[in-house]
Amino acid sequence: MSSTALPDPRTQFGTILGLWGAGLGAAAQFGKVSVTFPMLGEIYGGAGAALGFAVSLVGFVGVLFGVTAGLIVARVGPRRALIAALGLGALVAGYQATLPALPLFLASRVVEGASHLAIVVAAPTLIAQLSAVQHRGLTLSLWSTFFGVAFAVLTWGGLPLARAWGPGALYAAHGLYMAAMAVLVAALLPRDVIGARGAPLSLAGLVADHRHIYASPFRNAAALGWVCYAGAFVAILTVMPPFLSEALRGMVIGLMPLAGIAVSMTLGVWLLRHVPAVRVAVAGFALSLVAALALWAVPGSAWPYLALAGALGLVQGASFAAIPQLNAAPEARAQANGALAQMGNVGTTFGTPVLVALTAAGGVNGFLVFAVVLFGGGIALHLLTARARARRGSEAV
Repeated sequence: MSSTALPDPRTQFGTILGLWGAGLGAAAQFGKVSVTFPMLGEIYGGAGAALGFAVSLVGFVGVLFGVTAGLIVARVGPRRALIAALGLGALVAGYQATLPALPLFLASRVVEGASHLAIVVAAPTLIAQLSAVQHRGLTLSLWSTFFGVAFAVLTWGGLPLARAWGPGALYAAHGLYMAAMAVLVAALLPRDVIGARGAPLSLAGLVADHRHIYASPFRNAAALGWVCYAGAFVAILTVMPPFLSEALRGMVIGLMPLAGIAVSMTLGVWLLRHVPAVRVAVAGFALSLVAALALWAVPGSAWPYLALAGALGLVQGASFAAIPQLNAAPEARAQANGALAQMGNVGTTFGTPVLVALTAAGGVNGFLVFAVVLFGGGIALHLLTARARARRGSEAV
């Protein structure tokens, strides 16, 4: 396959900020339902477990179709895929603002999951293309903050809006934001930033492409590390705060994402200018393991939680930066971003229930088992894929 290179190698920071803004809209596709979940319980009274799918269905789509989204983006081009996904997201959010019957609301979340996937695959692919090599650590670390920033905005601004006017108002505001982002991205992105066209998608072809991507130590490396990061961070943020006193709990929950963002955008960006991204990710996992040992030793203290979040911030930015370092062609990057999206959803889907079970059985000792397996696993997977890359030397696209 061939790809179209950018004629201008300079970093297009304004366009990249626009793409990051699109990412905030994608993160809000998760967050808007999370922050309004108790209100939905009142609206759809008696829904019980069925309502729980309102949150998880977007992620479940990613588990099933993350790589497929990467393949589609690689074929149709990230610019067109992103604009279409933002437009679809705007329509779905507008429909959700009407608060339809629960089965229809859940069906809309499946469609929204497809929109979300296309955005989180296409946007970082484009950011890598629009960044000079020396700036990719900065721009992709910025991209990696989109979830944390969006959840903070939804907590500080979206939740008061929903409390005052109902969740439908927040969903309508989200729809308007997504529509505005679609227009902005269409205006900002140069039309020559496109991917290669390949053969039409088929079931046999999808199976073969999955096998090819996950067999490639160039395309699978970031995803295999990311499943350990995603599974750990969301689970720890959800399950471990009850080990803290109530006086500390709210502060720690609020500061953990910010600690990760701060480290990713400062120390992480500096390291990525001097050290290969995979090594930064390995260092982040190693420091996370040390911080986890401290948390296990003093689970009632706040600082180990913040230290752990900061260490994981190194993994956060380095994982996205590793994709363009390991994959030269835009279509290969799109496929690697699809795998990362898929593995991230696997981690967030299964990490929390596993940690709940371990801490229920063994308390803070169960957490230590969880941390050793995931952080040690992240180190091992990166070292194994690095060894496989060294043996292979290079990869044909």
